[in-house]
Amino acid sequence: MHSMAPIVLVLLAAVLVVTLCRSLKVPAMLGYLVVGFLTGPGVMNLIPQGKETAFLGEIGIVFMMFSIGLEFSLPRLRAMRQLVFGVGFAQVALTMLLVAMAIAYLTGSPLTGFAIGGALAMSSTAIVSKLLAERLELNHPHGQLAIGVLLFQDIAVVPLLIMLPAFAGGSDTLWLDLAKAGGKVLVVLALLLFFGQRLVRPWFHLVARQRSGELFMINVLLVTLGIAWMTELSGLSLALGAFVAGMLISETEYRYQVEEDIKPFRDILLGFFFITVGMKLELSVLFGRFGDVLLLLALLLPLKLAVVFGLGRLFGHRSNDAMRSALALAQGGEFGFVLLSLALSLNLVAAPMAQAAIAAILISMLAAPFLIMHGERITRRLIKQDWMLQSLDLHQMLVASMGKDDHVLICGYGRSGQALARLLEAEKINTFALDMDPERVREAGEAGDPVVFGDAGKKEVLLAAGLMRAKVVVVTFADTHAALRILHAVREVRPELPVIVRTIDDSEMDVLRQAGADEVVAEVMEGSLMLASQALLEAGVPPSRVLRRIRAVREERYDLFRGFFRGSSDETESLEESLVPRLLSVQVCGGAAAIGQPLGALGLAGLGVELKAIRRNRVRRTDFDDSFEISPDDVMVLLGTPEQLALAESRILQGD
Repeated sequence: MHSMAPIVLVLLAAVLVVTLCRSLKVPAMLGYLVVGFLTGPGVMNLIPQGKETAFLGEIGIVFMMFSIGLEFSLPRLRAMRQLVFGVGFAQVALTMLLVAMAIAYLTGSPLTGFAIGGALAMSSTAIVSKLLAERLELNHPHGQLAIGVLLFQDIAVVPLLIMLPAFAGGSDTLWLDLAKAGGKVLVVLALLLFFGQRLVRPWFHLVARQRSGELFMINVLLVTLGIAWMTELSGLSLALGAFVAGMLISETEYRYQVEEDIKPFRDILLGFFFITVGMKLELSVLFGRFGDVLLLLALLLPLKLAVVFGLGRLFGHRSNDAMRSALALAQGGEFGFVLLSLALSLNLVAAPMAQAAIAAILISMLAAPFLIMHGERITRRLIKQDWMLQSLDLHQMLVASMGKDDHVLICGYGRSGQALARLLEAEKINTFALDMDPERVREAGEAGDPVVFGDAGKKEVLLAAGLMRAKVVVVTFADTHAALRILHAVREVRPELPVIVRTIDDSEMDVLRQAGADEVVAEVMEGSLMLASQALLEAGVPPSRVLRRIRAVREERYDLFRGFFRGSSDETESLEESLVPRLLSVQVCGGAAAIGQPLGALGLAGLGVELKAIRRNRVRRTDFDDSFEISPDDVMVLLGTPEQLALAESRILQGD
């Protein structure tokens, strides 16, 4: 029997290292790469390095590309043909040419230069696609450019795998072989896209009618792996087939269910892929051929960055978008390992040079997450962007927001943002919205909605949208990373401004609160409350008791819901309700005992009273501490029971 010890040790290392990465706020894939290095042949040798291990890791890329395919559609792919076959082709060809010339000059072998040039021209589909998806940047201009180039790189692997053996053996039928391969690619993709569109939807209808979650999941695996296998048989990559499969399913109504079902497979297997990549790093090669590794890194990162940036500008992309795409694509990729292994077996590349190239690609892949994470910051330092265009955009935004005052600034104009805007409009409250979807902004703008295109995570955009005149900011999309950027920008300019953030569940509540969110609204929580209220009503519970119960839960869950201002129209309360905390506004009139005293000296906490806010000069403040001094005409909003509030009011006004 095989020992379970290596598996347990690998899992333990993965849990510890990935937990550390999460704590340090660095991508988990770096943790997997480190685990692969530690548990691979280079250190502990717990995982055997073979074809079976590499294939299992490759399945992770299959599910990642399938997920990306779900974000696309056939019309969108047609619209991207300039990116794929224009920028993508030019990037691969130009990078290969420049690297091949440099290596041929150093080694004296054009074939060695060609092989290494092909390997370095590839970028990591797994790393780039995963990070862009996590950061919700797939639909941004730089994300579209990066994905378009990656798709062509996946296609370009096929002719390169044909050309290397042909060059090594001196084949006279190279062009015929390439023509056959190109024809095969076109036929396979055409058949998949033409017949797939007509077969996938009815097939999923048939499976879904059986009302079996298990059967539906098996069918998803069948379609994903089946189409990937068909493309592999035709000489294409598994990843390209998986992308096509995802794109076909994206045209059906089962897209979101499929996306949720495959998440566990995708994340676990993709993590295993990064472990297999980390296994390839050998310290002996890194130190023994340090000069060659540095040389290849110089040919990889700066050269590819310059090529992608230049081509992006040549094809009409803005400087900032071209630079961020270049930073995302500057690293080497997993297909580089495949090409180097083939070149090594054909004696096109010497073993020491191949190992140095593998080490350079691995180091570049380790640097890739940091380049993508800090791409915007690096871009701002490297280039000053298109200042005229940016100034024009901000000026137009400023003009559009000039008529807004005391408005609600809505970040994100999807379904939640539009619903919020409708409710606020019904209450005669001004709104102004920012959104990053140009099509949505165009359609909503034509309908007269106050929405403009802009990144709410940028301070200058928020200021142009009237942040200094807004009375509240609402983040309507459930993206913690983007919400943190918005909170940082708002708190830097207006620390007292209330900010409400939407999230899926309670898992990120503490992080968002610490970043400055006044309230975090969880979808799962609100859905549960609505279900509970309907169930209680159907069970015969009086509506007044249901409302009290729901209110009590909200008071416990939401800080802003805690307490209420009691009015004369409220019903006579019971003894139990008299103990429920409520809000009380106390105006610090002239001669009050609290004037000039720090909050800590009042001892409100000792009375069981919580100070919720202080309104001074018509500005509501929540950024106070025990050293904050009370001034005349301040309005203090207190939370406590009636008895506690009476004692606190007396202490504030009379000093008792």
